[in-house]
Amino acid sequence: MSKEQHLLKSYNLNGLELPNRVVMAPMTRSRANNPENAPIEGLHDVYYTQRASAGLIITEGSQISKEAVGYVNTPGIYSKEQIQGWKMVNKKVHEANGRMFIQLWHVGRMSHPDFHNGDLPLSASAINPESQSYTYEGFKDTVTPKEMSIEDIKRTVQDFKNAAKNAMDADFDGIEIHSSNGYLFHQFFNGTSNKRNDEYGGSIENRAKILFETIDAIKEVMPENKIGLRLNPSLHGIFGMTMDEETIPTFDYIIKKLNDYDLAYLHLSEPFNDISEVPYAVTEIAKRYRPMYNGTLMINAGFDQESGNKVIEEGNADLVAYGKPYISNPDLVERFAENIALSDWDTDTFYVPGAKGYIDYEAKARKQEA
Repeated sequence: MSKEQHLLKSYNLNGLELPNRVVMAPMTRSRANNPENAPIEGLHDVYYTQRASAGLIITEGSQISKEAVGYVNTPGIYSKEQIQGWKMVNKKVHEANGRMFIQLWHVGRMSHPDFHNGDLPLSASAINPESQSYTYEGFKDTVTPKEMSIEDIKRTVQDFKNAAKNAMDADFDGIEIHSSNGYLFHQFFNGTSNKRNDEYGGSIENRAKILFETIDAIKEVMPENKIGLRLNPSLHGIFGMTMDEETIPTFDYIIKKLNDYDLAYLHLSEPFNDISEVPYAVTEIAKRYRPMYNGTLMINAGFDQESGNKVIEEGNADLVAYGKPYISNPDLVERFAENIALSDWDTDTFYVPGAKGYIDYEAKARKQEA
């Protein structure tokens, strides 16, 4: 590894100074196993503080309302208990000189009636994603959701706005709108999951409308430059998503229109699986959208130390987000700096309650320095 690592260079994130360009990606960890679905002192605060040397931490997806949930034991950001829990976490992270955005989340149809007192989950259209939802009784097949009414859409936009205000009250440095990975916004974007014939369906502009209404609403309660956004243009065959000929043109439209905003960043994912045989897919996301987007571009999915440095050096991204490596390497930045081998993660403890596989991974780099 070259002595000069682009990952370790500082970066000004629209006014927020980052000491490096290594971002902790949002990852569901299912540790909020309490009636309030609030962060737990001695658990969530320890987990995030252990990783505070990241240039930026993006929290696990946090539901904006009870309607938005789709996985067990995920924390929310819609109640007083949740706000106080996150405020406690932020206090510890900031004391450790960390910076943290919260990912605002609505899973849409990627849920199950078990989470909604038997009611159907909501989506752009009444189309079953033919996937599975992780419930308190284990994985269950998804169902055909309820097509959202205009009233449902307006309420959901307001829920995102309220969640953003709550995030500011909880002392987050910013928020990331989870408009990716087959969840609610993505369900509106894709023609295979959105068959509406009203103002939120049909044309590309109509299918993207809910996203821009949400950004505009959030801007009313927090600075625009504290808003990030996540997209996954070439998602196919996962989370119920199927690409068609309008998928990439839709994301082209969205990303070009995002230039009208002064956002903190655009967070893009490279393909999660092999889509080389999918005629409508783009195999190199950063390379396609770097020339198209004028602001800060963050990229994720499958990067290691070498490829992370390379994508920044080549000018195709400004920041690189790491997911699984951060589970088992709380000192990932220090390991990159000292070229220390990474520890393996334990997939069996990704989504179970408690400390095991969550806050018990060793920080080898810091131990060697001590």
